[in-house]
Amino acid sequence: MTTTVTLTGTGVPFPSAERAGPGVLVSHDDVHLQIDAGRSTLMRLAQAGIGAHQLSALLVTHLHSDHVSDVADLAHSRWVQDHLHGTGPLPVVAADGHAPGFVERVLAANEYDVQVRVEHVQKRPPEVTGHWFDLPDTPAEVWRSPCGRVGVEAVRVRHEPVEQAVGYRITTPDGVVVVSGDTRVCEEVAALSAGADVVVHEACRQSVLAEFVRGTPFETIFSYHSDTLALGEMAERAGVPHLVLTHLIPEPTTPEQVAEYEAEVRQGGFTGRVSVGHDLMTVALASDEAPASARKGVHR
Repeated sequence: MTTTVTLTGTGVPFPSAERAGPGVLVSHDDVHLQIDAGRSTLMRLAQAGIGAHQLSALLVTHLHSDHVSDVADLAHSRWVQDHLHGTGPLPVVAADGHAPGFVERVLAANEYDVQVRVEHVQKRPPEVTGHWFDLPDTPAEVWRSPCGRVGVEAVRVRHEPVEQAVGYRITTPDGVVVVSGDTRVCEEVAALSAGADVVVHEACRQSVLAEFVRGTPFETIFSYHSDTLALGEMAERAGVPHLVLTHLIPEPTTPEQVAEYEAEVRQGGFTGRVSVGHDLMTVALASDEAPASARKGVHR
C-alpha cells in the first residue's frame, strides 16, 4: 500500500484557468480524505480518478469562501450518485462553531432540486455526518478511519480574524502528512509538523506584493498568510524533510516565478526538499514494505 498526497487546487480567491481553489487529497488504500473544497474540486478529483462517492471524509480547515465553494457540489453530487453506489452521507470534519450551520445551509440551497429528485428517484434528501470538534490548542485526534489505519489530528492555526481555523496531521501506516490550511507562520504548525514526512503549506511572497498593496486594505494580507522567508526558517527549525507549497500568493505564471518561490524558502534557511505546487501534483509515501530507495517523497 502507498499513501499519496494530491493537490486538487493550488489557487487563491482570484479565479485562475490553471489553478483550482484550495484543496488536498490524501489517500491510503481505500481511505480518501479531501482537505478543503475550493472551486472545481470535484473536477480535479475526477481527473485524479476519485469520485465523490469514494471520499471517506471532507476535512475543512476554515470557512473562507475560496476553501469551501465546492462543498455544495461535493455533497450534492455524492447524493445524486448514492442510488448507484450506496455510499450514504458525506462525513464532514470541522471545528465546531460556524461549520454546522454552513453545511446545513449548503444542503438547503438546492431545496427545489432535492424535492424533484426525491419524487423521481432518490429515496431521501441529501445528508452529511458531522464530526464537529472543539477548537484544540494542541494537536488532538478528531477522526479515525473505520479500519483504524488512518488517523487525523487537528490544531488551531493563526488565521485571525477567522475564528475557527485549523491545520491537520494525517497519519497512515506509510508516514505523516501535515496540511497547514491558511495561516501565518506559527508555532502551532511547527509543532504539528514535528516528525512529518510531507508538509503542505500555504505560501505568500511578501517581497513581490509589498509595494503593490502598500496603502490599500490588502496590506493586512501579510498578517494572516505565510511569508516564504519566514516559512523557510520555520520548516528548517521543525526538521521538515519535504515542503510542498500551495495556495500561492501571487500565482506564479512562468518557470522563473516558480523558481523564485523556492529561492525565497531557501533564503529563509530551509535545506530540505521543496516542491512548488501545481494542480494534480502528487507526492507518494511508499509503504515500508517497498525498497528503501523507493520510499518517501516520490512526486510527479
